[in-house]
This record gives sequence, C-alpha cells and structure tokens, in this order.
Amino acid sequence: MHPVLFRIGRFELHSYGLMLAISFVVGIWLSMRRAQKVGINPNHIMDLSVVIIISSIVGARGLYVIFHLDEFRGHWIDTFSPIQSNGEIGLAGLTLLGGVVLAIAASLLYLWWRRMPILKTADVVIPAFALGIFFTRIGCFLNGCCFGHACSGPLCVVFPPNSPAGATYPGTHIHPTQLYSSAYGLLIFGILMWLDRRKPFDGYVFFWGLVLYGIARFLIDFLRYYEPSMIALHVAGAPITVNQLISLGMIVTGAAFLLWKHRQVKLRRE
Repeated sequence: MHPVLFRIGRFELHSYGLMLAISFVVGIWLSMRRAQKVGINPNHIMDLSVVIIISSIVGARGLYVIFHLDEFRGHWIDTFSPIQSNGEIGLAGLTLLGGVVLAIAASLLYLWWRRMPILKTADVVIPAFALGIFFTRIGCFLNGCCFGHACSGPLCVVFPPNSPAGATYPGTHIHPTQLYSSAYGLLIFGILMWLDRRKPFDGYVFFWGLVLYGIARFLIDFLRYYEPSMIALHVAGAPITVNQLISLGMIVTGAAFLLWKHRQVKLRRE
C-alpha cells in the first residue's frame, strides 16, 4: 500500500489523486476520439468534461459529508476546502456514487443547454466512465480505503495498520474490494465497446452502462465494509447500503429505457 507516492515539503502526491487524474485524462482523450467518429465536436466534449469533473467531485464529496457529519463538526470549512484545517492538501473522503449521480444530472442539463444530442453524447462518454473505475479503484487499493469485510479466501489480503483498512481490521485478511471493482470496471468497458459496434439506437450503450455498473456495484457492496451510517435498511437480516439503493435505481432506470426502446423498434418494424 502506497497512499503517498512522494513528498516535497508539505506537498504530498497521493496515489488516489494521481489515479483519479489519470482516469480523467484518459477518459477525456477517449471520449474526444469517439465523439469525432460520430460527428460530435470534440471541443464540446472537452467543455462537458469540465462539467463532469467538477460535478463528480462535488457530488462524491457531498454524499460522503452527508453520512459523516460528525467528522466535520466544528470545522465545516473542511467539507469542501482543498486545504484542510490540519494543513493537509486535498479532500480525504469521497463516495463515488454521489459523484456519478450528480455528474449525470449536471451533464444532462449542460447537453440540453448546448442543444447537443443527449443520448448520442451519453453513448460516447459512458465507456470512459467504466475505464475510469478501473484506474480510480487501483488508487483506492493503494490508499487502503473502500475495503472489504474479513475473509479467508486466496484473494484476501492484509493491509498495514496505518491504513484505513488496517485500522479497521488489524492483522486480518479482508476482501480487496477495490481490485474487484477495478476488474469489473475494465470488464464493463470492454462490454460497452463491443455493444457500441452493434447498437440499434442512441442511448443503448449508456443505459447498458447503467445496468452493468448498477449490478456490479450492488453485488460487490455485499463484500465491502461500511460504517453503520451508510446502512439504509436490512432485508432478511442482510444490510442494504445507501449505495446499493442508488445502484438499484440505476439498474431499474437503465433496464426500463432499454425495454421501452426495444419495444419501439419492434413496433416500427411491424
């Protein structure tokens, strides 16, 4: 585990921040290339990327803060200040799904405002989101956050005691859910790129992305550790997290759109 890659004075280069930056750079490059192939101005994708970056960080931080209010009592400026009250630089504490939801909402508003083809543009950028998961979750692993429950299988690992995972499960083998998530991000990316070659209508790739990510995230979260504040309810004794409820919403939304569009296509052929 390497949460800090190097230090220069008080400046620290964090592995998670670096992997997040790599995901944005690669994602923008990929989306601009894909946009050009379907007749969308790549400069508009660059503008959209700025909207996505800002809204995803705000959303990820906002959802984390909402469920960790005690952590910020007495120093509320730390909720969004890049320079924390203890002198650290950066935001320690992000919830990915908060960023996903706000980024989608902000992107839809931006595309509507710019009068860009919403569904076609969504198909262009969604593979980059999946590829971003691949990179950022490696950052989570290096940082020791977003970890799983205790386990005894061959894939389980022990984190050092100075990491969030090691502090919660000292000297204990736990699920490396960060790497599981990284793997399904890469898998979803490959599936979406394959689906893009044979899509029957605009929005096909995007809404399949919602379904696939929603399913993967819902299942992985059964192996992942969460604070009690993130547990929304219990079903048959099993805890269901806030993130799992959001994931279910993504699955239902994506599946409903795909069924509706497929029915429309079928009726037109008849």
